[in-house]
Amino acid sequence: MEEIIAKAIDVEVLYGEHAACDKINMSVKRGDIYALVGKNGAGKTTLLRLFTGQNAPDYGSIELFGEHTAAGLNRARGRTGAIIETPAFYPFFSAEKNLEYYRIQRGIRDPYVVERVLRETGLYEAKNKKFKNFSLGMKQRLGIALALMHDPEFLILDEPINGLDPAGIVEMRRLMLRLNKEKQLTIIISSHILSELANMATCYGFIDHGVIKKEMTAEELSRLEHPKIQVRTNDNSAVMQMITDTFHLQTELSENGDAFLIRNQSTNSDSELPFPTEQISRLIVEQGYDLYTIEIMKSTLEDYFIELLGGTTIE
Repeated sequence: MEEIIAKAIDVEVLYGEHAACDKINMSVKRGDIYALVGKNGAGKTTLLRLFTGQNAPDYGSIELFGEHTAAGLNRARGRTGAIIETPAFYPFFSAEKNLEYYRIQRGIRDPYVVERVLRETGLYEAKNKKFKNFSLGMKQRLGIALALMHDPEFLILDEPINGLDPAGIVEMRRLMLRLNKEKQLTIIISSHILSELANMATCYGFIDHGVIKKEMTAEELSRLEHPKIQVRTNDNSAVMQMITDTFHLQTELSENGDAFLIRNQSTNSDSELPFPTEQISRLIVEQGYDLYTIEIMKSTLEDYFIELLGGTTIE
């Protein structure tokens, strides 16, 4: 049986009459990279703060490494590293000197730990560079280095790729995958950059208005990513009806009405069907309609997220 590292049970956090977390149930298994997906203000940070002890639930409970009492959670948090907000680093100190300061402050006796975490985060060559001269991506990695100093088993990261340029995002993704594989580090990472989460996550929790709408593994999500056909004709409404009647496939008009989509799903069953693309094209032409374009498109994580939230965008 897989070990549960972190668990929220019927958790509620109230700010006045507003529920930042509303009866949340979730679990993170050992070895996972758990992506907490939600738009800004969805409750991601509030939920992560519960695991770090920065917030306390008004109702429900939190578990870490099987511990749920106050004393037990304090012990368990010693096995957890986290970055909820950017740590306060001294701008005129080098990366090495900043980490050495925190090593002494935290009572970590091994002086080699600073070199270790700088190497683990790819910052060793920049160890003498002043923090004020770091790029945003380097600052984020230095924060992760700080979170790794006590060699945690569980890493909690709130929006670590927010604001990064494409190169910085790639560096962060490689770092997460390397830490997960080489150090067997369990990671929970929140973000609304869905395309990037899809390149690293092993499971997902979709959160909106303080509610976990769905939890699923990457494998389960991939099975939901049905391909679809986008078609443009001179009479989309008539052709849509003809295709539904002939092939029993689901169709829907695009938002601006200049095209329509054909889902790879039967209207009569839940079984996935092969797309009869050539037959569809032939039927449209033979019935005297003008076929402008027909192309197969694959659903993305963003498509699923927007559909799950009832058409709400992630911005």
